[in-house]
Amino acid sequence: MTGKPPIEPIVFYIDRCLGRKLGQTLQEQGLTIALHDDHFPPNALDVEWLPEVGQRGWVVLTKDARISRNTIERLTVATYNIRMFALTSQNLTGDEMANAFMAAMTRIEQQIRQQDAPFIAKVYRDGRVKLYRDRPALLDELQH
Repeated sequence: MTGKPPIEPIVFYIDRCLGRKLGQTLQEQGLTIALHDDHFPPNALDVEWLPEVGQRGWVVLTKDARISRNTIERLTVATYNIRMFALTSQNLTGDEMANAFMAAMTRIEQQIRQQDAPFIAKVYRDGRVKLYRDRPALLDELQH
């Protein structure tokens, strides 16, 4: 039997700030999930878990806006080829966050397949996805 190898499932890493319930809800929707607390100490700093997540090829889902604004964390995203999607709305319930990610999932998956890592994209409550920092922008920061 010949043909293309099967496409590896995308593993979505659920940052601790999103909560276990959101991860379980997304898993119930058919996504492959890795929960922060299943792999790292609860108080692990972003710069501690980002390298491992990048090495495993997982896609980060977060609502931690500081990652995209913090230079050291952006450099870690760039260094470890992280693909990150950050929810822009900070004050949503778990169900509202899950709904936003699910509304955006087709666009998230397209971005993952079409955009070279590393990158940071923003996910809006209505399901829009907008690239925030692409590979050239993040790699440029590494050079300076």
